[in-house]
This record gives sequence, C-alpha cells and structure tokens, in this order.
Amino acid sequence: MTPIKVLLADDQALLRSAFRVLVDSEADMQVVGEAADGAQAVELARSTGADVVLMDIRMPGTDGLTATRTISADPDLADVRIVMLTTFEVDEYVLQSLRAGASGFLGKGAEPDELLNAIRVAAAGEALLSPVATKGLIARFLAQGGSAGDGPAGAEYSARLAALTGREREVLVQVAGGHSNDQIADRLAVSPLTVKTHVNRAMAKLGARDRAQLVVIAYESGLVRPRVE
Repeated sequence: MTPIKVLLADDQALLRSAFRVLVDSEADMQVVGEAADGAQAVELARSTGADVVLMDIRMPGTDGLTATRTISADPDLADVRIVMLTTFEVDEYVLQSLRAGASGFLGKGAEPDELLNAIRVAAAGEALLSPVATKGLIARFLAQGGSAGDGPAGAEYSARLAALTGREREVLVQVAGGHSNDQIADRLAVSPLTVKTHVNRAMAKLGARDRAQLVVIAYESGLVRPRVE
C-alpha cells in the first residue's frame, strides 16, 4: 500500500518534530517535507506530491490562510487536502480557511490518535467537520454579522443551487448537518453508493473542492439556516 504523503507546515520547529515522529511511526503514512511558513508550504506541496498538508493558520510571512488559497486555486494541486491546525477549536480564521479550500481543522491540543485519524480522513476525501464543529462555525459566522444567503457569495451559490436535483438538495442538507454517507443513506433510505454519487454531482455543480466546502455553501446560499437561540 502506498503511504499517505504528509507535509507539515508550522513555524514552530519543535511542534513539527513531534508531528514528524508521530506520523512516521505509522506504516500507512510518511512525512515528505516540513515548511516554516506558507510560501514554503506551497512550494513543497508542488515538489513533494503531498497528499495531505497539516497547515498552521498563523505563521510569519505568508500565513496558512493565504497558502491554502494558493494551493486550492492551483489545478495541479487539486488532489492535495489541507487540514488547518488551530490553537482553539473554533479559530477566527477557520471559516475563511474552509472557504479557501481546507478540508477541515484540528486543534493543536488534539490527541495523537485524533491527528492520525484526521490525516486518514482527509486523504480519503472526507471532511473533518462533526455536527458540533459545524454548528460552532456557523454560530461564529452569524455572530460576526454574517447572514445565510446574504452577500455576493450567497447570491452566486443560490443561483448554482438551481442546477441541483431535488435529491441532490436533500443530500446537501444532510451533508451540511455533518452526517456521513452511511448516516445519510439510512436517513433517506438509499444506498451509501447512491449518496456518494449525489454528493459528487453536487460538488461538481457547485464548484466545491470537497465536503467541507459543501457545508459552507449550504449555509452561505441560505439553503440551510441555523436555528438562532
């Protein structure tokens, strides 16, 4: 089995070393490079053929958010998955990171098993967004003055939603709730393969890089509106 190629991007050398030891201890993954800032991360993502980048949001010079946008916008790096490393569970830049193309986020205080699982989940093309994390992100978005469906992005996504079939919309709503394909299949009484097909079609029609972006689009378009207490 070909190991998952992992790129570490963090300005703290000690933290990178700890991550390297942990990742390289697993038979199904290996560290292929270390970057101390976002510019290096982009350069190494191109030269190492990395599958997953563990990207710190705050770095000197080119930060993780800018690096994520750059990687996501490069067609040659379309298969690279980015996991943002945050100091807090809901960082002020997390929602922006997901919009920029990150597959999800992980707190720096996460347990070793959580970190390894995050790498595997991202490499498999899934989103690192649990229902609790999703609600936290959207709550923060609304608290900052955002409103689902408002603004240029919301209008653009609303127009794209017209291209979705009724079933694709149903599946998108479930994805926005943080549910897995198996859970959605149970809820809609269809097979997981059928759900996967609908998810992939929705991603293609909406121009979403992965499931994480589908979540953001669902809320920003106004298709899903969080209940405000």
